[in-house]
Amino acid sequence: MEGFDELLDTLTSGLNALPASVTSVWIPIQLAMIALAALLGWALAAYVRRYVNVLPYIANWPAILRRALRVAIANLGIILCIGVLILMGLAIKAATAPSRAYLIGVAASLATAWVVIAIAASLIRNAFVNRMVSVVAWSIAALSIVGLLDEVIAGLDRAGIVIGGLRVTALLALKTAALLLISLWGAVAISNFLDTRLKTYRDLTPSIQVLLGKLARAALVTFAVLIVLGSVGIDFSALAIFSGAVGVGVGFGLQKIVSNLVSGIILLADKSIKPGDVITVGNSFGWVDSMGARYTSVVSRDGREYLIPNEDFITQRVVNWTFSNDRVRNDIKFGVSYGSDPHRVRAAAIAAAASVPRVLRDPAPTCHLTEFAESSLDFTLRFWIRDPNDGLGTVRSAVMFALWDAFKRDSIAFPFPQRDMNLKEPVRVVVERGDGPSAAV
Repeated sequence: MEGFDELLDTLTSGLNALPASVTSVWIPIQLAMIALAALLGWALAAYVRRYVNVLPYIANWPAILRRALRVAIANLGIILCIGVLILMGLAIKAATAPSRAYLIGVAASLATAWVVIAIAASLIRNAFVNRMVSVVAWSIAALSIVGLLDEVIAGLDRAGIVIGGLRVTALLALKTAALLLISLWGAVAISNFLDTRLKTYRDLTPSIQVLLGKLARAALVTFAVLIVLGSVGIDFSALAIFSGAVGVGVGFGLQKIVSNLVSGIILLADKSIKPGDVITVGNSFGWVDSMGARYTSVVSRDGREYLIPNEDFITQRVVNWTFSNDRVRNDIKFGVSYGSDPHRVRAAAIAAAASVPRVLRDPAPTCHLTEFAESSLDFTLRFWIRDPNDGLGTVRSAVMFALWDAFKRDSIAFPFPQRDMNLKEPVRVVVERGDGPSAAV
């Protein structure tokens, strides 16, 4: 591609453009002094870290200052090396020509740029973004220090290709990538801050908080991308073909993704599902932990986390146990023998349910005689709870244990199936004895 040969020539000429006054004898001398400074810096840093610990004294400092100081301590060897290089450069300039300390000055400047960039990049918590910003910023600083930045920029601007009327150069690609990285990081940081602030407003329901947070994040990311593309001079009309391709992809292969995204927005807008609700979707029962753009996280009682696509909440039947309120009714059916007093049974069942701490007193438990069955009097015990997220099976088990204890205490018997047999003809029964079989009618 055009321009790359010129770029290589520019780099070669720039490297050969070192000061002519630097003699061949002083180059190895300066390199040896740089290595000695690095060794001294490493040794001094190891000694200081061994006997000095400043971390307990900065525990109450702001988080930004603590991170910056930790980075400075991590680069203490480089900082001490910079000090030694500066002293060496001053000594050479005082004893001989200043040009003979050129490499030492360059090494000190490069090390200083690295430390300053590392401390500044400590504000970025994302490790990948932090490393990318540090490397790119130091590379630019290094080219500027050695006097090659203008030539490299010109060479990158000459190296490019034309795509659909748009000339894409290496400089444009690098500039766009760097600006996108910084702007997207800023947009995500601002959206996270807004999410945190929204959670402090108790007047907003959890679903509205999530919806506003998602809309703010989408708006900030879109705005950041548009600003970057506009700042680098990209004409949006040149993206018409790409937009059409994306539309075709959405129509054929991405309809499920778009459907889940739209379904998620609908769920957040109509508040039918919100974080904290106890729901049943198909065979999945649990409480809603979080709602994303593509799926909703439902945590079950056994600790499993189901990632259910948002579309399923729109197209399937969903049981929301806490949609309008958090009260849930439970029914327990049981039977007692016909010899039991149904009034005593009813009173004992209500008292047993009321003795369980999770059962609500208002509305109070009720017990109804529902059927005179073949071998039992059938009852239905109904009670209400307010914490379905703590499980339904546990409270049912506690109530049934209380029923068992109450019936044993009041001598209320559980029924056993009974059958009457009518014999139409005599039956001959043979009884085995020790002296031989004998028959009886």
